[in-house]
Amino acid sequence: MDFLTGIFSPDEIWGIEVWMNDWFFVLAIGFFIVECLRYAVKKEFTKNFLGDSIANFATLGLFIIILAIVGAAYAGVFLYIYDNFRVTELPLTGWTILCCIVLADLAYYWEHRFLHMNGFGWATHTVHHSSPHFNISVAYRHGPMDWFFPLFFHLPLAILGFHPFIIFLAEIIVQLFQTLLHTETVKKLPRPIETLFNTPSHHRVHHGTNKQYLDKNYAGIFIIWDKMFGTFAEEKEPVSYGVHPQLNSVNPLKVFFSGYAKLTSRLWHAPNWGYRWNLLTKSPTWAWQQEQNLKSSIK
Repeated sequence: MDFLTGIFSPDEIWGIEVWMNDWFFVLAIGFFIVECLRYAVKKEFTKNFLGDSIANFATLGLFIIILAIVGAAYAGVFLYIYDNFRVTELPLTGWTILCCIVLADLAYYWEHRFLHMNGFGWATHTVHHSSPHFNISVAYRHGPMDWFFPLFFHLPLAILGFHPFIIFLAEIIVQLFQTLLHTETVKKLPRPIETLFNTPSHHRVHHGTNKQYLDKNYAGIFIIWDKMFGTFAEEKEPVSYGVHPQLNSVNPLKVFFSGYAKLTSRLWHAPNWGYRWNLLTKSPTWAWQQEQNLKSSIK
C-alpha cells in the first residue's frame, strides 16, 4: 500500500522509467533467444527469420536516433500544456499512476485504431505489421513516425492534470505489456485472463491478414476496449501474418521507410487531387481495393 499512498518526485518517476526500459529489454532479449531455440528445434529457424529479426532490431535503432532528435520537443509540448492548460493538478502517487495507466491504455486504443483507418497513419504503422513472422523481435519493429501520433491522443491526460512524467511512465507500461504479446510460444491463457486482458492470442489476431481478422483487437493492456467498441475477434484459425502485398525484404532501410515510400509513390501517380486526399484520409484497404480494380479493368 505504500506504493499507492506514497508521494513520488519527478526524479523518482524518471528513475522508474529508465529502470523498466533497461531491464525489460534484457528480459525481452532473453525471451527472444528462447523463441529462437524453439524455432530451431522445430526446424523453422530460417535465413529469412534471422534476417527479419535483425531488421526488426535495426528499425529500433533508427527509431531511437529519431527519438534522440525529437524527444526533448515531444516532452516540452506535454510540459507546456500541463503548465498552462491543466484543469487541476493531480499528485504524483501510486493511485494517479494506476488511473493514468488505464486512461493511457484507452488513449492507445483510439490512437492504434486511428493508425489503421487512414493512409498517413498507416504509412508508419504498416512497418510494424509488415513482418511475415511473429515473435518478440517484431515488437521492436518501428516506423519513422511512431513517435508523432501518440502526442495527440495522450495530451488530454496532461490537460486533466496528470504530470507528464506519469503520462510517459503509463505510455511505457502500455508498450512494454504489449512486447510480450508478440509470440506464438504462448497459446491461449485461462478464460478470465483472455476475457479482461490483451493476450498473445488476441494480438496474433491483430497481426493477421485473414479476412475475419482485419482491423481487429487494437487493445494495449485491456481487451475490454475492443469488446466495448465492436472491434474484437477471437483467434479461431491459424493466423497469416504480414501485409497486402507482402514486403518481401529484410533490408532495414527498406523496411523502415517502406510505408511512406509506398504512400509517396501512390500520391505521385494519383490521377487527381481528390484521389490524393482519399489516399491520406481513407483506410489502406480502400487504396488496395482501388489498385485491384484498376488491374482488373486493364485485364
